[in-house]
Amino acid sequence: MGPAAGSVRARYLVYFQYLGTEFNGVAAIRGSQRAIGVQNYLEEAAKRLNSVVPVKFTISSRTDAGVHALSNAAHLDVQRRSGQPPFSPEVLAEALNAHLRHPAIRVLQAFRVPIDFHARHAATSRTYLYRLATGCHRPDQLSVFERNRCWALRAGCLDVEAMQEAAQHLLGTHDFSAFQSAGSPVTSSVRTLRRASVSPDLGSPFVLPQENRLQFWNLEFESQSFLYRQVGFAWASRDGGGPEELGHYGSLGLGLQVRRMTAVLVAVGLGALMPAQVKVILESRDPLGRHQTRVAPAHGLFLKSVQYGSLGKGRQPGKVPACTPMTEPLPRWGA
Repeated sequence: MGPAAGSVRARYLVYFQYLGTEFNGVAAIRGSQRAIGVQNYLEEAAKRLNSVVPVKFTISSRTDAGVHALSNAAHLDVQRRSGQPPFSPEVLAEALNAHLRHPAIRVLQAFRVPIDFHARHAATSRTYLYRLATGCHRPDQLSVFERNRCWALRAGCLDVEAMQEAAQHLLGTHDFSAFQSAGSPVTSSVRTLRRASVSPDLGSPFVLPQENRLQFWNLEFESQSFLYRQVGFAWASRDGGGPEELGHYGSLGLGLQVRRMTAVLVAVGLGALMPAQVKVILESRDPLGRHQTRVAPAHGLFLKSVQYGSLGKGRQPGKVPACTPMTEPLPRWGA
């Protein structure tokens, strides 16, 4: 008999958030590299669950280095020793948080799910948020609390109506080859973009009243899935959040369809493109075109939510429930 004889394997869906500044993306980095992913810390914390079989996180939505997540998701299996009942979802989330060794990662909530549930394949919707700031002429004009949280533009304003018009050309089912890398290994570049919006932010709580020259803007994109493994050139910003430098500026090994679409919409907002040109770019299916090779900086992007149909309806998966007293003690980790 193996070590797992008589034990029960339980699968959980876990929602978690992180500030991506210090991570080389969400995926685990294996080997002796100095780079490290969010998944490395999650799996290190999961070792304290004393599962019979090592716990591995299967991440729903991949994010690149520097990208943040308000709510990402993953499934994991925990197999306790024979005679020990599965952890309740509440205790599992509490235990992972207790043993996480990085302050920029937090487990939000956990659900018990069927053993054949898959966090990536079962997702029905993913929403990304991209934050912009305008009117930032120098890096020191952006609040230290907003650095690495938005793309700061020198421009004092954006033509938001033109951006909204341009975004309409991206809606629906299209071949998004123009927004991925040349030679991408994906079998199909067809995706359905359900929502693409550009709207003013009510204002950052970290900006002082005398700094009212700064304006913040939100771009949101919703789809079941997006294209990954893009290579392009960034519109870089100085000091992780200062004003941008227009043009080709450093290659990216990993990027997002969302960041390329954002760069194109910002070009429209700055008057470098007309809204109708976005449709031409999309229909060209050419990833090497002049405008679509530009990629918005990673630090302005947030994975906002991952949805799973009817799972957890009434409890709003990914949203932290109201505080309630613990009814089950934390497990004894040394047992």
